[in-house]
Amino acid sequence: MEKQIVTQHTAIYSNENSWSLLKSGLVKLNPTKVFILMDTNTHEHCYELFLECAGIKNSVETVIIPRGEINKTIYTCMDIWTTLSEKGADRSSLLINLGGGVVTDLGGFVASTFKRGIAFVNIPTSLLAMVDASLGGKNGVDLGMLKNQVGVVNNPRFVIVDPVFLNTLPKQEIISGYAEMLKHALIDSEDYWNDLQDFDIFDVKNTSNLIWKSIEIKNNIVTQDPKELGTRKVLNFGHTLGHAIESYCLDNTSRATLLHGEAIAIGIVLATYISSNLVGFDKNKLGYITAFLLTNFKKQTFSKQDIESIIALLKHDKKNKAGTVLFVLLEDFGKTHINKEVSNSLIQKAFNYYMKFKNTTQKL
Repeated sequence: MEKQIVTQHTAIYSNENSWSLLKSGLVKLNPTKVFILMDTNTHEHCYELFLECAGIKNSVETVIIPRGEINKTIYTCMDIWTTLSEKGADRSSLLINLGGGVVTDLGGFVASTFKRGIAFVNIPTSLLAMVDASLGGKNGVDLGMLKNQVGVVNNPRFVIVDPVFLNTLPKQEIISGYAEMLKHALIDSEDYWNDLQDFDIFDVKNTSNLIWKSIEIKNNIVTQDPKELGTRKVLNFGHTLGHAIESYCLDNTSRATLLHGEAIAIGIVLATYISSNLVGFDKNKLGYITAFLLTNFKKQTFSKQDIESIIALLKHDKKNKAGTVLFVLLEDFGKTHINKEVSNSLIQKAFNYYMKFKNTTQKL
């Protein structure tokens, strides 16, 4: 399988020649200085592996930030901008973002705004970043507990996707990225959903092919609608409520925080249930999908007050228009509806369905 996508804005590589293609690309780019942005996790587990793969030995500066979504803020950006300035970065410098979704989101925003924009490269090290966060040009930071409220759309020069970095991840992080791949299947095809049932990172060849399939699905959608004026909204399936759940758990000290994919998995179940009520998604398929997700993602409990607070957060969703919360819904695999209004009472019923669901089936 040929695993490269080259457009006028960016190049995505995930084949045996990826690193040599990156090297030749950097020679053409000829940056005055190269900075590598990492969090404390990727610095510990991925930096030496990156240097070995990329063959970069000298003349790089490192910028290290604390790990975690809680640090995806404008204050972290200010620290990075200051560091870049102090270390002599100019408009011809390059920022390489080595890490998961927080690093690629935040690093892309930092690069896009520093001196009105410098070039950047994404090297995703988490499954979530490989199939989603590092692709498509969305960069940004959270505003308090509200996810990705401040940002820009700007593409990296290169994205290098190498599954070798997955070996550095705990299982929970793999599962988090898996949720986004399952979302891609729901909005694309039942065949891809079936292929994903046997996802196993130890099967390197198959895993690499499945990751690339998700990359192709996202890239095809983004290419049609780079600014998210219409078609690209389908990528938000499960995210309207998923983001609100993630934000609520992040801000609520009485609850454990959820990884992005863990929250999105809940959002997918809720959105699929809503879809079965509003646009006719098959209820048997709804049951199979819910069962599979609850096999892989631990069920969470939500009180009436939790649900009301989560619904209140929906007013901040970026897809809203004139104060109206708009959902992406599914009529069937690959058949999406955008800009659908959903009542609060139906959202509450969806939560009730999720929490009372009895897992009696295994696969679709």
